[in-house]
Amino acid sequence: MTTEIDTTALAVFIFFFALVTVMGFIAARWRRPKTLAHIDEWGLGGRTFGTWITWFLVGGDFYTAYTVIAVPALVYTVGAYGFFALPYTIVVYPFVFMVMPVLWKRAKDNGYVTAGDVVHGQYGLRALELAVAITGVIATMPYIALQLVGMTAVFKALGLHGELPLAVAFIVLALYTYSAGLRAPALIAFVKDIMIYIVVIAAIALIPLKLGGYANVFAAADAAFQAKGSGGLLLAGNQYVAYATLALGSALAAFMYPHTLTGIFASNSGKTIRKNAVLLPAYTLLLGLLALLGYMGHAAHLTLESPNDVVPALFQALFSSWFAGFAYAAIAIGALVPAAVMSIGAANLFTRNFWRAYVNTQVTDEGEAKVAKVTSLVVKIGALLVILFLPTQFALDLQLLGGIWILQTLPALVFGLYSNWFRGPALLVGWFVGFFGGTYLVWINGLKPLQAISLGGAPFTVYIGLLALVANIVVAVIVNAVTPVRAPAEA
Repeated sequence: MTTEIDTTALAVFIFFFALVTVMGFIAARWRRPKTLAHIDEWGLGGRTFGTWITWFLVGGDFYTAYTVIAVPALVYTVGAYGFFALPYTIVVYPFVFMVMPVLWKRAKDNGYVTAGDVVHGQYGLRALELAVAITGVIATMPYIALQLVGMTAVFKALGLHGELPLAVAFIVLALYTYSAGLRAPALIAFVKDIMIYIVVIAAIALIPLKLGGYANVFAAADAAFQAKGSGGLLLAGNQYVAYATLALGSALAAFMYPHTLTGIFASNSGKTIRKNAVLLPAYTLLLGLLALLGYMGHAAHLTLESPNDVVPALFQALFSSWFAGFAYAAIAIGALVPAAVMSIGAANLFTRNFWRAYVNTQVTDEGEAKVAKVTSLVVKIGALLVILFLPTQFALDLQLLGGIWILQTLPALVFGLYSNWFRGPALLVGWFVGFFGGTYLVWINGLKPLQAISLGGAPFTVYIGLLALVANIVVAVIVNAVTPVRAPAEA
């Protein structure tokens, strides 16, 4: 992939990037409330987002720029195994349909802003609230950093090198997120998603025509995997369990993240959430088409420094400069939307479940909003520093761990919506076992999220996040069962 500056592509990129920047600052006046000096308004958009806004916002922060870069890169590298993202983004929506409206109502009725708020309201245990909040923040940080990985791949394709372009992009993001809060990414998500749809539809329609058709694309990919001696168009027999458990575990974790929960809490009704659970699978179709670009990279015989370059390299090699610039802009904007929502979600957690709980219990609504705004800046700066000064693999490893970590918050957050049987201390012990046990298994497996298991027959591998979740729940059940219920204190 050449790295000379393409002035036409760069001009188109700058135009669309400038367009969403203006939209980001206009967002402070869009659906303007009486004041943004309230965390409900700044961090949740006043809980007023209807079906279409929620659809674009949740889709925008669930299907990210890193998704656009990483899924085709994984398919390019390992073949069929890289398609695990499809079943997981199918399985997740029945879960959203059943659980998230119940969670939304609990949050709406009690003024909860974060998962930590919900957990504290249910169990009254500050330690469990803090565990859920800390897990959310540390699981989100590498996710934000990986949006920068996607943006870096675009800048590289444009011929822009060094740290300055990335820093400028995130400074702009930080400024309009600070001023407009969740309304900024919600408004920009409209442009981002429409652009991504145009890019993907054009790519899957036109690129195969230039490469001799889909039959040639699959044949070229198959030949490349056979020559490499790994990967393939079909799963190997020893990959079935790993593939299935990774998809299931990822589905259960997806809406535990602060950024996806922020989109849920910002909705105006449970009905809106159910409608989105029906409509959001349209993005799964998009993701499946997007993944095929990995196979197309083999058919195009690209020379890549990294698999993450496959999508930008395809656009650079097979499309005109103006459309390549449009595609790069779509991917870069696709980094801004989730990064903004992620930083807001992490800021809400810090403000509500640390600052308000331990530092200033009498903080005003205005003070809370100020703390959240400043925290969102710090989170973005932290993610930027990770990418600038640490190896990209560090962020990738942390993101894999983040998925396992955030999955361990599911029992504390979800079980209390349906039953009062569990008590806070038992769930805290379960979280501890799942969190640190899962981390240990990943560590001893060389930072790989899969554990080999042998039950007398042929060994198979299982997603560690799911193993940790099972251990979490089993331990919580045992501790809850053997711990006597304390009688309420007499008045």
